[in-house]
Amino acid sequence: MTLQLFTWQTPNGRKISIMLEELGLGYELRPINILKDEQFSPDFLAKNPNNKIPVIVDPDGPGGEELVLFESGAILVYLAQKYRSELLPSDPRAQAITLQWLMFQMGGVGPMLGQLHHFRRYAQDQEYSLGRYQKEVERIYGVLNKRLQDSAYIAGDGYTIADIATYPWLARNPLHNIDLEKVPNLKRWYDHVGARPAVQRGMNIPEAG
Repeated sequence: MTLQLFTWQTPNGRKISIMLEELGLGYELRPINILKDEQFSPDFLAKNPNNKIPVIVDPDGPGGEELVLFESGAILVYLAQKYRSELLPSDPRAQAITLQWLMFQMGGVGPMLGQLHHFRRYAQDQEYSLGRYQKEVERIYGVLNKRLQDSAYIAGDGYTIADIATYPWLARNPLHNIDLEKVPNLKRWYDHVGARPAVQRGMNIPEAG
């Protein structure tokens, strides 16, 4: 049986489609249209009681038993470890730094950019809310720009799951009201990662219908 990916056209979903494309793995795509509340179906809730995508189902999980896994960061780590990919470096120091920046994405980049997306799209009359998240998003862009001043990729010299986790969020930069020309180190990284064929394929899964 083939690994299944339950996903939709969101930054968190695209993390996993990019990862699978980078690994060159075959998988069965199971779109979950969150605009139609399909994430609340009993079948999906049985896989993730938190009603969020993405979810993978690996029929050949640890011990040869099926594994159902949600939370995009956990899925990235699992896939990198299972397939012994240097997208999660084996060197202990490089691995720790990669996980550090993955956690920065999970705890900072995703939540703060996601809140700005929400208020900019759905609550534009709330000046305080927009201002609060705009400032935090600008700060996060600054942190990443400074990091990339002396580093080719977010976690160091090599491309890792930290880059895979972060790129789909920054791909929504038109919503962030930030000129990438003013964060040149980040723009260099963004253009470079975005040119990867696996990233381009993964960003289009599932295709917009």
